[in-house]
Amino acid sequence: MSEDTIARLIAGTLPDPDGGAALQVATRSVVIAPSLRGSEADLLAPLRLGRHLAVVSDSTTHGLLGARVELALASLGRITSIVLPGRPHPDGATVELIREASAGADALVAVGSGTINDLCKYSSARDGKPYVVFATAPSMNGYTSLNAAITVNGHKKSLTAQAPLGVYLDLGILAAAPARMIRSGLGDSLCRPTAQADWLLSHLLLDRPYRTMPFVLLEADETQLLAEPEALMAGDLEAMTCLVRTLILSGFGTAICGHSQPASQGEHLISHYADMFGDHGWPDSFHGEQIGVTTLTMARLQERLLEGPPPELRANTDDEAAFVARYGEDMGRSCWAEFARKRLDEAGAGAANERIAASWDRIRGMIASVTRPSRFLADVLRRAGAPTAPEDLGWPRTFYDRAIRQARDIRDRYTFLDLAADSFRLEPVDEL
Repeated sequence: MSEDTIARLIAGTLPDPDGGAALQVATRSVVIAPSLRGSEADLLAPLRLGRHLAVVSDSTTHGLLGARVELALASLGRITSIVLPGRPHPDGATVELIREASAGADALVAVGSGTINDLCKYSSARDGKPYVVFATAPSMNGYTSLNAAITVNGHKKSLTAQAPLGVYLDLGILAAAPARMIRSGLGDSLCRPTAQADWLLSHLLLDRPYRTMPFVLLEADETQLLAEPEALMAGDLEAMTCLVRTLILSGFGTAICGHSQPASQGEHLISHYADMFGDHGWPDSFHGEQIGVTTLTMARLQERLLEGPPPELRANTDDEAAFVARYGEDMGRSCWAEFARKRLDEAGAGAANERIAASWDRIRGMIASVTRPSRFLADVLRRAGAPTAPEDLGWPRTFYDRAIRQARDIRDRYTFLDLAADSFRLEPVDEL
């Protein structure tokens, strides 16, 4: 894809590689520039967001960019400054805090990265208001997605929200972000092969819907990005632009599909499980740092299953009572509601086994064609100085092994975690 892919998506002139009408996105403006200083109001004026804007940042991003944005946007009308203290959590309580503080505003302006963006995306959607985002770090691919990762009663969920009308990326700000946040964006981008393999598996084995479009959007930028992690970490603006385009296009792919499946599969389930059940006393880690590690786990698991004999699936015998016993009353019922939608009963396992017996060579060949070797992915992370093992994140191996075994419980997506567990080939997890 050429460098004007983003512009063509916004203009509605990019053909759908899967056929049909040209691709459409709700975002009206994406600006990537060496500097946006002094142009903030001019960028937002054409969007006609209203005369009262609520600018949402946290105690870190306010100093980095939020105060500058508030000052610049004052020429457009009234500004309400909402500065969340400390490191805010993307949960229901913080959503309600933002909604209350921005009650009189016409639109929200997010200044931050993953958490701030998700909070504003979901809060504004709940109130039927538009929002835009000024990025402060290239740390994740959610800027242009329709979903927000919000924790509800302890269960981390991907909730339907809305797309930003505008996304503004000042490369000078992004290149100056902490190295860990840049590595986080790289890690979040690294999961394309494992996520695509998992999604394609569910399509070929269980007839779940699937599209090639999200991955076609990423082809050119991904190749360049993974070839030069050293340049990215050295502050090279061309490499940073490549990472930013990858993150934006990944988000657009999920937005067009209407869900996060192109960018979130088994590797994200393991990461979400750690977020939900890990010890809060462990060192903090960024989402993309976690995804880099869990992506390597999924890549190794996928290789093991694709290179081995055809799997033979057995019906899953779990029920709601088993989930309640495992996770407690509220969490158990919440997880069961997700898991039950994909659980293979006797008929489902039988049908899948018939398909495996008839077409396994074709299925694994098609899946292998979209993957990248786990050794290659690990080398990219090492060259960037990023974590490659759970111990690098401060996660005990015993906990990580449990996460690999149980992460499939929390969502309805059928991934290689399910294929391995349903064929009794998930062990030994310590080899992953």
